[in-house]
Amino acid sequence: MIPQRKGLASRQAHVDLPDGTVEEEHGRQAFTGRASHLYRTAPPTAWVKVEGPLRPWAFDWNLITPPDQTDAEGDPLVVLSNRDLTVLVSRRSAPMPFFVRDADGDVVYFVHRGSGTLETDYGPLAFRPGDYLVVPKGTTHRVVPSTTDNFFLLIQGDEFVLPDKGLLGHHALFDPGVLETPEPDPHDERGEFRVRVRRRGEVTTFTFPHHPLNVVGWQGDLAPYRLNVADFRPVVSPRYHLPPSVHTTFRCRGFDIATFAPRPFETDPGALRVPFYHSNIDNDELLFYHDGDFFSRKGIDKGMATLHPAGVHHGPQPGAAEGAAAKEMTDEVAVMIECLEPLTVSPEAEKASIAAYATSWARGLGLLDE
Repeated sequence: MIPQRKGLASRQAHVDLPDGTVEEEHGRQAFTGRASHLYRTAPPTAWVKVEGPLRPWAFDWNLITPPDQTDAEGDPLVVLSNRDLTVLVSRRSAPMPFFVRDADGDVVYFVHRGSGTLETDYGPLAFRPGDYLVVPKGTTHRVVPSTTDNFFLLIQGDEFVLPDKGLLGHHALFDPGVLETPEPDPHDERGEFRVRVRRRGEVTTFTFPHHPLNVVGWQGDLAPYRLNVADFRPVVSPRYHLPPSVHTTFRCRGFDIATFAPRPFETDPGALRVPFYHSNIDNDELLFYHDGDFFSRKGIDKGMATLHPAGVHHGPQPGAAEGAAAKEMTDEVAVMIECLEPLTVSPEAEKASIAAYATSWARGLGLLDE
């Protein structure tokens, strides 16, 4: 179909919106497929009631107590899942007294809070807040925090790869040279060492008389690595509000992970400075808020998350545009997951949900009482 323009519409997307309108992107395949832009006289999020299973979610995962927070033998807690993806929260307060090996896929540990060491077959990786720790499928490892108040977001999938950066070039978003891989640190201790292998929801424990991390050297292109959000350099445009897909950090079968890091706002007077309304009709969209001032959302703090299922409109909260107009840069760090399959909210995650979020746009517009 040839792109067309009908009625009162902007000449270009996200620029010079007609007076008295808001823009909605109706698009396929996240932000990479065919799309049209609809210019409405009221936000498409201004509903005053939601009845049925499809609704926006907000969670305060600071309220969750995973088993590993109070029991060193405990595991992280599943909060969201589908056929391709499992999202877990870990609050581990003590070193693992065992090792773990995932036989179903890779694991990304995002360090929201805490510091310490991730011990692996390949060697140790020190971690701090804002780190992505990418652990390939089948890697024996354990988390050894040096702090007690810790918070990790775990993302499990098939195989994580770096995105194709196309015309942006090899060094866009972050230079691959900043990825840190471990140096071997072989152990020769004797004793009793447990390795828990996870496969299709079941755990098998193997007990060794020697330390399992006894690798003296390695070579190849498959290894754990570390990336910190401070090394992420967003692509920006002063004249055009770029879609979230340009911040893609890792790709995996069925979903992508993107990083929202501080960036300059658009400077062209006609360009949008806040995210445009969209329904992201092919994807569920999860956003985990790590640090900073989350300018497009009210009532959101560090350690919280929002989930917008496919088919449900979302976009900036009332007042976000005015707030952005007074600033030169964003001041937020967040992790976004966009997935093809619908996410299931676990009962434990639902207990930490914020019911009022579903109608928060209408409330901000004064259509509902505060």
